Amino acid sequence: MAVTTLFRLLCGALLAAALSLAPPAHAGDEGPILIGVSGPFTGGSSPMGISMREGIRIAAAQVNAAGGLLGRPVVLLERDDEARNERGAQVVQELIREGVVAGLGIVNTGVALASQRFYQQARVPVITSVATGSLITRQFLPPQHPENFVFRVSANDTLQAAMIVEEAIERRGLTRVAIFHDATNYGQLGRDDLERALAERGIQAVAVERFQLRQADMVTPLRRARAAGAQAILTYGIGPELAQIANGMARLNWRVPLIGSWTLAMSNFIDSAGPNAEGARMPQTFIPEPNTPQRAAFLAAWQENTGNPRIPVPPAAAQGYDSMLLLAAAIRQAGSTDGDAIREALEDLREPVEGVIMRYQRPFDSINHETIVSTARIYLGEVRAGRVVFAYEEDRRRASAP
Repeated sequence: MAVTTLFRLLCGALLAAALSLAPPAHAGDEGPILIGVSGPFTGGSSPMGISMREGIRIAAAQVNAAGGLLGRPVVLLERDDEARNERGAQVVQELIREGVVAGLGIVNTGVALASQRFYQQARVPVITSVATGSLITRQFLPPQHPENFVFRVSANDTLQAAMIVEEAIERRGLTRVAIFHDATNYGQLGRDDLERALAERGIQAVAVERFQLRQADMVTPLRRARAAGAQAILTYGIGPELAQIANGMARLNWRVPLIGSWTLAMSNFIDSAGPNAEGARMPQTFIPEPNTPQRAAFLAAWQENTGNPRIPVPPAAAQGYDSMLLLAAAIRQAGSTDGDAIREALEDLREPVEGVIMRYQRPFDSINHETIVSTARIYLGEVRAGRVVFAYEEDRRRASAP
C-alpha cells in the first residue's frame, strides 16, 4: 500500500475518533482561535525547534480538517525565540498582546523559565512541548500561586538523569564518570540532576567540565577527564557542542561511552560527529518506528508535509504534535477559549487523547502538570548508522505495547 494511501486511511480513522469525542461545535462568527508557538527556528537549537513546530503544524492541520475548534479554525502564530532568554520573554509578551488563547512550544530551559511567567501572569495556559528542566512546571506552585498555568509533555531532567546514571553505573558497571555540561540553565540544572542521581548511589563524578555554547576546543577538558580516570562521559548540552566532544574523543583516540540527555539525538550532533556519534546513548520519548497506528500515521504525515522521511529531532516533533492534540481536547471540553476554563479542562481531561508518545488518560490534575512522571514512557536510544534506534530490544517491545 502506498505511504500516502496508508497515511490517509490512518489519519481518517484518528480524525473520526477525535470528532466522536468532541462536543457539538458552537455556532457563530468569532474569527479564528489564535495559538502561540514559540521556539528556536534558527541557530544551534533549531533542529529541535523546527521539528517541534512541524509536529504542531501537522496536528493543527488535522484539527482544522475535522472542523476546527468550537466551530472556528485554529491559526498558529509562530515566533522564533532564537534560544535567547530575553528574546523568548519578548516573544511571549507579543503573542499575548496579539490575543493567543494558549501557548505551545518552548525548547530551551532558560527561555522557558524567563518567558512562561508572562503566560502565568496573563492567565493563559502554556503546554511546554520540549524544554526539560525539572523546574519548569514547578515555577508557579501553591500557595504563592493558587493556579499553575504551565503544563508539559516532555520528559523532565530528573527522570532523564536517573536513566543516564542507571545506564552508566548499573547496566555497564562503571564507577568513574565525568560530567560535561554547557553553561546555559539547561546544562547547569542538568548537571545538578546528574550529581544527585550519582550521589544516590554513593558516587561522585571524577571530573565536571563546563563549556560555552559554540566552544570548539573540547580536547583540553577531555584530557583532564581522561587523566582523572573517567570511564564514561555523561553530557548535558546541545548538538553542536556535543559533536565537538565526540570528535575530540576521536582525536584523542579515547574510546569510552558517551551517554547523555535526549539532545544526543539531535541531527546536528549526528551529522557533525559522523562516525564518532556511533554508540552514543540517550533517553528518548519517541523513536521513529511505526509500531502503533498513531505513530505510523504521524510518520506518514511528516513525510507528506516535509517531503523528507527524516525527522531532525523525533521526540521534539512527536511532543509538539501531542501538545497540540491535548490543547485541542481541553478547548473542546471547556467549550470556551477562556484561559481559566482551558486550564481547568487540562487538569481534568475526561476523554482519552490518542497521541504519538502515548494514549493520554487524565494526564494532568491540579497538582501534577507533567504527562511523564516515571521512566515507563521513556526509552534508551542509541545512534547506529547515523540514526537513533532502540538501544534495547525490551524497550522496543515496551514501546509497541498498547
